[in-house]
Amino acid sequence: MPATSGDGSEVSLEFWFDFASPYAYLAALRIETLVAAATRGGRSIRLLWRPLLLGPIFQRRVSNPSPFQQAEPAERRYRHRDIERSCRHYGLPLTWPSTYPRGSLLATRVALIAAGEGWGAAFARSVFAANFAADLDIASAPVVAEILRDLGRDAAVILARAAEPAVKASLAAQVDEAIAKGIFGAPSFLVEDELFWGNDRLEQAIVWAVSGKIGEDATPAMPPG
Repeated sequence: MPATSGDGSEVSLEFWFDFASPYAYLAALRIETLVAAATRGGRSIRLLWRPLLLGPIFQRRVSNPSPFQQAEPAERRYRHRDIERSCRHYGLPLTWPSTYPRGSLLATRVALIAAGEGWGAAFARSVFAANFAADLDIASAPVVAEILRDLGRDAAVILARAAEPAVKASLAAQVDEAIAKGIFGAPSFLVEDELFWGNDRLEQAIVWAVSGKIGEDATPAMPPG
């Protein structure tokens, strides 16, 4: 059961995301505001940004070992429209990527470095915005380098680190950890052993983090949606 109420205790909320996911984009640009609103009054949530690649997870499916979701045309059309409606609802910009899904291996490796050094949230938001608001190729080293420079980071040094075997191994281990925790898609939110999947479950995950239950009596203050 998660830690509760204003006794100074802290509970971790893990935010697992893939830069290719438009639903993760919605969650990434909302999650910090929602967590801040929910933790007023002494409750404490430690938000952990956990980048991963869904491709290796999809490839382990027995029935459909593809690195892609391969949704049917009707489902693809629905998701496309659902994202458009959701961005309008949340007031978020949207420019559909000219390549979708777009590769994000380099950006994810850099995100892993950033998360370990405490600037993961800023980097992740910038990458998501580049992909889904500006239609920039986040698989491109120059695009990632520009994002790093805008954040005041040494792009050359960080991109070199992202190519090191240790970082590649860390990302593979991150994917293995996600699988071990039961994660099968993104965005996913994990509060101890309680898993929530999808942008539409973000608010429930935060409620669970601060109260350990879902219901009217457990709902923390949330900003207007």
